Amino acid sequence: MKSYEVNFDGLVGPTHNYGGLSYGNVASQSNSQQGSNPKEAALQGLAKMKALMEMGFQQGVLAPQERPDVAALRSLGFAGTDAQVIQQAAKQAMPLLVASCSASSMWVANAATVSPSADTADARVHFTAANLNCKYHRSIEHPTTSRVLGAMFADQKHFAHHAALPAVAQFGDEGAANHTRFCREYGQAGVEFFVFGRSAFDTRYPAPQKYPARQTLEASQAVARLHGLSEEGVVYAQQNPSVIDQGVFHNDVIAVGNGEVLFYHEDAFLETEKMLAELQDKLGKRGGNFQSICVPRSQVTVEDAVRSYLFNSQLLSRADGSMLLIVPEECRSNERVWQYLQNLTRSGSLIREVKVFDLKQSMQNGGGPACLRLRVALNETELAAVNPGVIMTAPLYDTLTQWVGKHYRDRLSESDLVDPQLLLECRTALDELTQILKLGAVYPFQIN
Repeated sequence: MKSYEVNFDGLVGPTHNYGGLSYGNVASQSNSQQGSNPKEAALQGLAKMKALMEMGFQQGVLAPQERPDVAALRSLGFAGTDAQVIQQAAKQAMPLLVASCSASSMWVANAATVSPSADTADARVHFTAANLNCKYHRSIEHPTTSRVLGAMFADQKHFAHHAALPAVAQFGDEGAANHTRFCREYGQAGVEFFVFGRSAFDTRYPAPQKYPARQTLEASQAVARLHGLSEEGVVYAQQNPSVIDQGVFHNDVIAVGNGEVLFYHEDAFLETEKMLAELQDKLGKRGGNFQSICVPRSQVTVEDAVRSYLFNSQLLSRADGSMLLIVPEECRSNERVWQYLQNLTRSGSLIREVKVFDLKQSMQNGGGPACLRLRVALNETELAAVNPGVIMTAPLYDTLTQWVGKHYRDRLSESDLVDPQLLLECRTALDELTQILKLGAVYPFQIN
């Protein structure tokens, strides 16, 4: 039976703005308060989805969240009509209104951790929505995320869904941004690679001093237990605290893996050699041939990696066994990074080709190609059980571009978030989107 890695890309929401909400994310903070273009952002993301679909990759789409999140504002004491809640928040606590309008759910690498059926004890695909409790504006996402994923992967014979972990610091979970899977074939048992920034209970693990470590070892271990993963099929590694302090807020900003290959920066991890040996041993026992590509700091600095998002790229397997790297335009703009990539593709490594995409709107808010996608390994039977409305096709692409053109603004600033009309525009757009994607009622305004 054939198996595939399906990339479900996040559709950028109508309230895409640069709120500078993510402390530790250099791009997010440096572009704070600039004007954004939600329409352009959504179209850039859709263009990437279409291009990958046309290259022969399985591609899906994941819906954005309802914003502003009026229910979240009500839970914080604002009252009255929806318009009055927004106006009160703007007057009394503008940072809370900005947080409630965040479109960060477009970075669906943070939506959940996914384990394919080949790895799990019950032979189902398991999903655990990420609690994202390190940042308030992201911590309010997981209830809707769970409903959307449930509507996409509804067949309980093939799919299992877990609620987010407890929303406390000890179980901080950032989803697939700190998780990778290695395998010989997508349908064969693989090794799941969990990267954590700190331990909540074990003081032997060092922690960063400047920026927060968002993923805990304990959260990663809990997800592995929930998904029924065996000890032989899991490797845990600690992110280097010093690179977190340089703006590497997730592992996918400093490393990316796929198939049998890990592409990483020299300074990405602690105890790197021990980690690589464990990956090689465990994948070897499952029939795989683990390979690593280390990017030396002498050629690409951590600062280069953070500014270009070299590692926040998609590493995709081609039919001939080679790999394609999808990078943002910022990689081509960085002389050292681009020179490294040119040398890499000529070196005889498995990464034979690099394709560049313009994702400026999401990049300026701190997320690149890898942030925009949630990877789900599915066999043919499981793929057939996925809600067909979310699988990208040429007609769906046309429909979604028309939908964006109809509902999205081409300019949004912080002052626009105060406009109650923005909420009505967002709800109208999302109500129509759930019909396009055949999701049913997944948003609070549709349920309550």
